[in-house]
Amino acid sequence: MTAPADALYWLALEAIPGLGPDTAHRLLAQFNEPAAIFAAPISLLKSFVSDTMATAIGQTVNPDGHADTLAWLAAPDAHLITWNDPDYPATLRNMPGAPAWLYVKGQRAALQRPMLAIVGSRNATAQGKRNARAFGQALAEAGLTIVSGLAEGIDTEAHEGGLTGNGTGVAVVGTGLDRVYPARNRDLAHRLAANGALVSEFPLGTPPRPGHFPRRNRLISGLSLGVLVVEAAPQSGSLITARLAAEQGRDVFAIPGSIHSPLSKGCHLLIKQGAKLVEAAADILEELNVPWAVELASQEHAAQPAADPVLDQMGTDPVSLDELAQRSRLTVDNLSAMLFTHEMEGRVAVLPGGLYQRIY
Repeated sequence: MTAPADALYWLALEAIPGLGPDTAHRLLAQFNEPAAIFAAPISLLKSFVSDTMATAIGQTVNPDGHADTLAWLAAPDAHLITWNDPDYPATLRNMPGAPAWLYVKGQRAALQRPMLAIVGSRNATAQGKRNARAFGQALAEAGLTIVSGLAEGIDTEAHEGGLTGNGTGVAVVGTGLDRVYPARNRDLAHRLAANGALVSEFPLGTPPRPGHFPRRNRLISGLSLGVLVVEAAPQSGSLITARLAAEQGRDVFAIPGSIHSPLSKGCHLLIKQGAKLVEAAADILEELNVPWAVELASQEHAAQPAADPVLDQMGTDPVSLDELAQRSRLTVDNLSAMLFTHEMEGRVAVLPGGLYQRIY
């Protein structure tokens, strides 16, 4: 655990303009501790960093400039986990550009559990959200901690599924941990902090900026044994996460979907590139060599839904009321009533343009 006195020097090192992970690691490899870096002569520092950065490091460390963060770290559930800390996640240590420090709100131990990332579109379909929650719950019940990015859509449902499955989860965010983005996920963030952890490499007060989210994505994949992409457009942050996962030697999984859905095209592209096609959580567990996967698979496939004249005719693609009436040979009035019942029971989603889609 990073002591308060040491935390001051870590925060001062972080505040040096232009100092990124690679430079931080280069300095730590030479001096071992931040306090020793700040005690080093400027002439020696210039052997490892630019003259401007060496001069900045040579300035006196002022505790007043870090008072707010030190006060935040005084809370029992607020942590600064540094490269020298034994609790620094082992899965990140060999990752290129690994952060030299992590801010954590919640339980430090959560970062030591085996994790599986679930990511996907913010503008997910009803079926995509249902899949994310179901996979999150099943994988959590099998002993994995679900990690995602706290975004709307797939991330939110994956977190909710994980909390339902084993009561915990990890969210990696692109802001400082004194902020919640998006704001509508404030309650979810608080539950994750209480039962798992929120993680960020950004200092307190950092707002959401576009460039922060690719950096966040590399941590989501880096913490995980593998990454499951539920829905994604061809050009999306989820595909960035999948690419980073592959570069980090992690397994990449994707759920296939309708050939007509734009949000299936990213998953189909990943599958063409070698991602593992999955239809059930057991597919992931078997690939990761997690025990009891066969038992889980039998549970997932044991119950088959009863035949239904409407659902059987809907297929997997969106369909209009008139076309469905022709397929089912039901009157529009009867069909509308049956669709309303299915919608209320969560089996059918109403889409823009008067279309309906079956939710499995």
